[in-house]
Formats: sequence, C-alpha cells, structure tokens
Amino acid sequence: MIPSKEQIRKIALKLGFDACGFTGAESPDTYPNYVDWINNEKHGRMEYLRRHSEKKGDMDKVLPGIKSVISLAISYQIPKPSNQSLENKESSPSRGLIARYARHEDYHDALKKPLEDLCNQLTRLNDKDHRHLAYLDTGPIMERDLAQRAGLGFVGKHTNLINRSLGNWFFIAEILTTLSLEPDEPERNRCGTCTRCLQACPTDAIEAPFKLDARKCISYLTIELKGSIPEALRPAIGNRIFGCDDCLEVCPWNRFAKEGALMKRFRKNDLETPDLIHLLGMDHQTFKSTFAGTPILRSKRKGFLRNVCVALGNTGTREAIPSLEQACMDPEPLIAEHAEWAIERIKSRITKLTSE
Repeated sequence: MIPSKEQIRKIALKLGFDACGFTGAESPDTYPNYVDWINNEKHGRMEYLRRHSEKKGDMDKVLPGIKSVISLAISYQIPKPSNQSLENKESSPSRGLIARYARHEDYHDALKKPLEDLCNQLTRLNDKDHRHLAYLDTGPIMERDLAQRAGLGFVGKHTNLINRSLGNWFFIAEILTTLSLEPDEPERNRCGTCTRCLQACPTDAIEAPFKLDARKCISYLTIELKGSIPEALRPAIGNRIFGCDDCLEVCPWNRFAKEGALMKRFRKNDLETPDLIHLLGMDHQTFKSTFAGTPILRSKRKGFLRNVCVALGNTGTREAIPSLEQACMDPEPLIAEHAEWAIERIKSRITKLTSE
C-alpha cells in the first residue's frame, strides 16, 4: 500500500519538520543554468560541484527507479539573536560574527535521526520493494530547485530559498523515493521589485538578480576557500569569521519567520559574538574542544584563525597587536600571513587617527 501525501506530511510535521512538499524525479529546468555557472568557474574551488554535476541532471543515477522527491524544511530561526543590531556588532572591536546556522550543533548530525525516522516510517507504510534515500546537503542533487518545485519556497534574488512562513532561516532536506507521489504546485517568485539583498552584499557577490559569483561571497571565502583570502576582498569581510548572513538578514520575508522546534535544542548561544583575541590564542586541541559538534570544525584551525586575523585587521584596536604578533610566529603559514596583514591594517588606522 502506497501512503498518501497527507499521511507522509503529517508524519513529517510530527517529527518536527516545519514544512513538507512533493515533486517528481525529472531534472529541474534550471539544470542548464547550473552547468553554465560551473563552466564559467563561478563555483570557485568547490570542485566537488563539478564532479557531481552529471548526476544532478539525472537523479536516476543517484537512486535507480526514482519516482518522487519528498522535500523538507527545517527552521533554524533565532527569535532574538542579540540585543545589538548587525551594525553595532560590526563596529564592536575584538568581537566576531558567526553565521546564524553555525550557532547550532552541526545540522547534519542534529537532523540525521528525524530523517532516518521518516524513512523508516515510509518503509513500514508500504511494501519493502520500494527504496528511500535521505539527503541533507550531502548528495549530488539540486536541492534548492527541487524544493522550489515542491512548493517549499521561491528562489530569491540572492539565490537562496525563501519560505513565506520561515523567511530565509531554514535548512532543506530530501528523501528520494521509488514511490510514485503526486507533485505539489511549485512556489512562484515573490521578490517583486525588492533588491535589498543585492544592496546588502558587502563584496558585490550577487552580480545581478539570481546571479551569484561564489568566489566573492563571504560564506565561500571564510568556509569553502582553503587558501589565502584575496587581499582586495579582506576589508569587506568586516568582523565575520564564519559565513555571512547579510543578504538573508535584510529580506522582508523574515518578518513572518517562525522558530522551529528541531534545531532549538541544538542552539549554542555562546557563539553569537565571540571574543576575537581569545579565539586567536587557541591551539589545535582548544579549537577542537571549543567547536566540537559544530559546523565550524569544517574550516579547521588554520582556516578559522585566518578568518579571525582578517576580522581583527578590520575592526581590532591596539590591544590586538600582541596577539597578532604571536600569530605571526604560528607554524601554519596561512595564519601567519593573515596576521601580518592584520597588524599593518591596525597600525595604519592608528597612524591615521593620530594624524587627524
């Protein structure tokens, strides 16, 4: 017996997912645009995207016999992230800013069980000849485009998915299945004439509506890029040390955002505006223990302290120089290089202030 969409949606919501939609297994119409984006090198050094691109155009290569995709939304909204505005945070010396999603335990781990539970319940509801494969930003499928087609939201001009009830603050996950389920209606774009996200991007990474150059995106620069951050882009990073929420933060649809239940218990409030000078003194073991179970471990110590050096170079004061001088002697050349740059930036500001 094949379960109805209503049964599946009811189970998903009971497990804590905030929305559930359905779509077919055909390749999204946007796939050629994705291939062009890759061929134009807009993906930067994320070569895994190129390796997986063929499968993204044919999901039968991911799950043979696939008929449907169950798309799920999980809110990570934080109702009151701070008593300070974003502008005040950026002007606070020696304080770093971490993207909202990363102020939780790693969502891959946090959401693994509810996804497995949903797959198991699907198996119990139908004969065992059907197969179900769960993904959470972990497989070669066009998650965002499938979610839009399943009615979970529309792709905003910043290229992220927007849900009318969750705003910008949600993860998406999928279950690929050999079950044949009637598709939901796709969500239409509701950006209108708004261009706030384009105006908010510090590095002009959103080159035009719906067109992102990942190579200039602060999230790419502070997380995905493993080498040196281009000097021309460092000043625009401000005090962001892991990711960037600026284009998401200004979206007017956030006024409808609701807090989700699943991620609430995984929140780590101590990661809101950490002290940069303190972070710079972390050795390998301290880094691992401080950020255990969080997405920040992805950047590794050298990548994270690289980001901390840039943030101090942009916002730090004279008191940061001794710690940066110590970082100049770090055995990791990546950290030392960015520490030297940060010292020059701070000294330049001090000279300018004293000469005025």
